Amino acid sequence: MVKRPTKKNTSGRGQRDLHVKVKTARGRKLSSTQWLQRQLNDPYVKRAQTEGYRGRAAYKILELDDKYRFLVPGARIVDLGCAPGGWLQVAVKRANTLGERTSKAQGFVLGVDLQEVEAIAGAEIHQLDFMEDDADVKVKEWLGGKANVVMSDMAASASGHKQTDHNRIIALCEAAAYFAFDVLEEGGTFVAKVLAGGAEGDLQKLLKARFTKVANVKPPASRSDSSEKFVVATGFKA
Repeated sequence: MVKRPTKKNTSGRGQRDLHVKVKTARGRKLSSTQWLQRQLNDPYVKRAQTEGYRGRAAYKILELDDKYRFLVPGARIVDLGCAPGGWLQVAVKRANTLGERTSKAQGFVLGVDLQEVEAIAGAEIHQLDFMEDDADVKVKEWLGGKANVVMSDMAASASGHKQTDHNRIIALCEAAAYFAFDVLEEGGTFVAKVLAGGAEGDLQKLLKARFTKVANVKPPASRSDSSEKFVVATGFKA
């Protein structure tokens, strides 16, 4: 049951955004109630609904790109594990894949995922396991060449054990990095989600050996209580 407090101040001065409180319904776990309350009061969730993005994660890649400028007009971009499509929506606009900015180069955005993803105008989406032996060959064929950007917001299924989950997402990020090595052009960029937890040292060494600069960032859209951060590796050494 969702309980909305009454609005006491209607003058506008000193008025605050209403906070939605959620009572724990019979049969619902406390953790589910807490998640629901957080969703209902999350400003990024509200922005995504208003601005037409498929999820709040869209703002993470927006904020990363605002800082590092890798989603540029004309870029060929690959989004691994692209469901539900929020990152694709951002990439389509910034790479100018629809040619809306006639004075700018027109890019190409490719999304791949294990599951079927609803179509997005300006993006080409394929159902593919990027760990398949010939996945890199297929992606380069679809792109018509190599990529300028490979990005990933993938996370392994949670087991409930913190260290196990951390190791799984680091392994997934390493697999994405090796895939990027196969499809990136020289000077390209790799962006991926990781979890802080002490096992990412080997990943950092791997990236620093193959890119000129590696940054670890927690964008404002990433929840403060989450251990996630993003690695942004630029200047791929082909």
